[in-house]
Amino acid sequence: MSASTEKKIRQAARVAGTDKKMLAAQEEAKKNAKSKRRWTIGTILVVLLIAAIIFLDSGFLYKNTTAVTVGGESYSPAEMNYQYATQYYTWTSQYGSYASIFGLDTSTGLAGLSAQDCSMTDGGTWKDYFLDVALSQLTQVKALNDYAAANGIALTDEEKAAIDSDIASLGSYATLQGYSSVNNFLAANYGTGVNSKVASKMGTASSLASKALSEYSDSLTYTADELEEHYKSYNGERDYFDVAYYYIAAEKVAGEDGNESATDETVAAAKAKADAILAAYNELEGDDAVERLNAAIAEAGEEGECVHNSNTAGSALGAYKEWAMGSRKAGDATVAENSTADGYYVAVFISRNDNHYKLAQVRHILIKAEADENGEYTDEAKAAAKARAEEIYAEWKAGDATEESFAALAEEYSEDTGSNTNGGLYDSVRKGQMVEEFDAFCFGGHKSGDTAIVYGESAGSYAGYHIMYYVGEGQLCSESIAESDMRSADLEEWLDSLIADYEPVKSFWFKLVG
Repeated sequence: MSASTEKKIRQAARVAGTDKKMLAAQEEAKKNAKSKRRWTIGTILVVLLIAAIIFLDSGFLYKNTTAVTVGGESYSPAEMNYQYATQYYTWTSQYGSYASIFGLDTSTGLAGLSAQDCSMTDGGTWKDYFLDVALSQLTQVKALNDYAAANGIALTDEEKAAIDSDIASLGSYATLQGYSSVNNFLAANYGTGVNSKVASKMGTASSLASKALSEYSDSLTYTADELEEHYKSYNGERDYFDVAYYYIAAEKVAGEDGNESATDETVAAAKAKADAILAAYNELEGDDAVERLNAAIAEAGEEGECVHNSNTAGSALGAYKEWAMGSRKAGDATVAENSTADGYYVAVFISRNDNHYKLAQVRHILIKAEADENGEYTDEAKAAAKARAEEIYAEWKAGDATEESFAALAEEYSEDTGSNTNGGLYDSVRKGQMVEEFDAFCFGGHKSGDTAIVYGESAGSYAGYHIMYYVGEGQLCSESIAESDMRSADLEEWLDSLIADYEPVKSFWFKLVG
């Protein structure tokens, strides 16, 4: 090999070695750059994810996007959340422990509604149901607000101040519940994005809607003739009956299929027993129909006693309804077959109340007896309540002894939460509405200004004494019933026409609601 050839080979080898190292270095640099890019992109994605979570938690989308549009006005997911939660809390407050009868488990709160099938919708959940109710309510509120604007109806400064006061009072309640602020309380209980501003806006709109509805309702008037005609259209369904009855069920006999049922023979035997009781009743004398019926039952060899319902609506009379609504006098009796034709009633007519009496207007001050650890009211506790009632009564008589001064004492002392904020007033008391002694005072033929102290007791509720003040008579009860029904029907028809053109339109962000 010549010197020149060897030199060329060495040069080529050096070049080749240098190039390999350079290529390796370049490849490594490429790998590092690619890895760095992957790390940088991953870091950015994590940062963006964290930012998105913070963004959503801030409630920005809930407060600054549109969930639904009604009548040209946009409502955010937060505002819909408030309406949605309000409908849920209103419903559960109304039905309380009975909510389970409808299949609603309230223990899960708002969060569990989407997992519960609703008995009130066709295949939907309770979340679907309350969303529909919320949309319906929002539509009605918007329509009534527009009606208010068109008719010069507005909230007074006092009414606005009351709303502000309600929102402000939530601060103390929120603190008691362990929340750091009203807004945290509202967001936790009404949904993301709900704060005092949202609650105030929605509460104001609802208050204005209620005022508009009330003013329209007050504009509806009915004549006495119209009310009487409407009441007659009930055909006795709204009258109240004092009746007593005893039921004879036909004996059930096992058939060839093993099932038990009444036979023609056992039905006939039940009819014979009922006829025997009726015959014995008709032969007995006495003014007390209930005692006569019980005596007849015993005479016929039965061990039970009759059922006495002194305030049964005509619509609930059952098998002897048509008979009772005929021309009856006190003490009349009959035998009536039940709807399933396997038993008979012996029914006695005592009286009928067609509601053509004047409602009573009264004020009262209730002083309750203190229950013991077993929930019972001792004679000593009742005596203490009576003594306190007498002290207050004496205080009233020693003063101006006017209706106004009585009302002031009612607001100061009465333990009846249903009337102690309006001077103890019950404006339209119906017969049978109150406990027996209270009721007897209301319809005892008093004149305006008459007073008394009467005992009152309601099982499982209270025992105590009522200081009574008779204000006067109201309208006929029959007119009150008819007017209430007519007004409700007219309001419903008016509202239907008012909201006819208000169709809620959901947007993409409606999915944030609930």
